[in-house]
Amino acid sequence: MADKIKLLVAVLLVIAGLAGFYFFADAPAVVRVLSVIAGLVLAAVVAGMSAPGKRFFRFALDARDEAKKVVWPTRKETIQMTGVVMAFVVVMALFLWAVDGTLMWLVKLALGQGS
Repeated sequence: MADKIKLLVAVLLVIAGLAGFYFFADAPAVVRVLSVIAGLVLAAVVAGMSAPGKRFFRFALDARDEAKKVVWPTRKETIQMTGVVMAFVVVMALFLWAVDGTLMWLVKLALGQGS
């Protein structure tokens, strides 16, 4: 039950931050943006104290650690794969153009409009 209350308070803090953005309509833009940021930060802190929030932050840290283990392609590999993708797109475009033209010709022929 306490977790639900914490999550509700977090949602209300986000709403309060957004309401502050419109409440301070005559204030400088910095004050309005800080209102939204403060609402989001406070909501994250409150949500982080709940069990679902703790699980989410633990998951986010694990995901960051896994992303560090990724072996990214070299520049040469990236350029080669980009070339392969572009060539495939051109071949597919030509194939679909040919299929479309053939089907259009067959439909015209079936309707008696073919030459």
